[in-house]
Amino acid sequence: MDSERPFVSVIIPVYNDPRGIRMTLDAVTNQTYSSTEYEVLVVDNGSTDNTRDVVRKYSERFPDLVTLLVEDEVQGPAAARNEAIPQSNGSLLAFIDADMTVEETWLEDAVASMESNDWDYMGCDVEIYIEDGKDTLTAKYNQIFGFPIRKYIEEQQFSGTGCLVVRREVFEEVGDFDERLFSGEDQEFGNRVYDAGFDQHYQPAITMYHPARSSLPELLKKHFRLGRGRAQMQRYHPERVEKPSLLNPRNYLPPHPIRFYKRVTSAASLTTYEVLLLFFIAYMKRLSATAGWVYEHFGEGDG
Repeated sequence: MDSERPFVSVIIPVYNDPRGIRMTLDAVTNQTYSSTEYEVLVVDNGSTDNTRDVVRKYSERFPDLVTLLVEDEVQGPAAARNEAIPQSNGSLLAFIDADMTVEETWLEDAVASMESNDWDYMGCDVEIYIEDGKDTLTAKYNQIFGFPIRKYIEEQQFSGTGCLVVRREVFEEVGDFDERLFSGEDQEFGNRVYDAGFDQHYQPAITMYHPARSSLPELLKKHFRLGRGRAQMQRYHPERVEKPSLLNPRNYLPPHPIRFYKRVTSAASLTTYEVLLLFFIAYMKRLSATAGWVYEHFGEGDG
């Protein structure tokens, strides 16, 4: 064991996903990085199924590695991650979402990148894959548009939290995630990190794997949540986002058809019928996000 290597805290929020947390725990407990040099903190965010029992079994199997934490008070990934941060022991904090998987060298490579480059904040590549038996058009759409982490970091100064590695001193300087945000907490945190002068980097050499959403209702539910997060961001951090307007036609118009066609046909071999259906999915996704924004702005979200 190299005693000079940093101790790493792997933080995983989970809610009602026993299958997904199994996949992730199988991956993160099977690392080439010494098990004495990292810990895995799983935060159950009020699950109502057997998710918590699944995590307990892993903590019993790996008592010195896996710890179950609970955040029942506030619903949302920000609150779940915030529960783990002060209880973690690592100088590096590696975040991954339940249902994601990684190579066995993930931590080894992440630590090497952070240490050799003296980075403070690193986002990794995320590859969307389609599971057997779930090859739907919605899954294809999800795979094509995926998670453009490089674009997020270079153009919007944040990484999605499911593929993020951060030094502890960053949190000590800028604070934790804003748990008032239903979504978008990763962007708000990343923007604070950028404003504080910390370096932010994308590491394409480290790939993490996320299954494609194959259900259209699941995809639309996600974007409804993102729309709510956009309204919350405007409410709590108006300086960080353009003030949305209910009258802005961009909230209701479909994607630009030519640009959309070029994007999807350059990424996959599709029939004209499939392109049309993907265009419909994209339009429904936009309308769902707008509905989430309206709900949060005028409905229950405003109390």
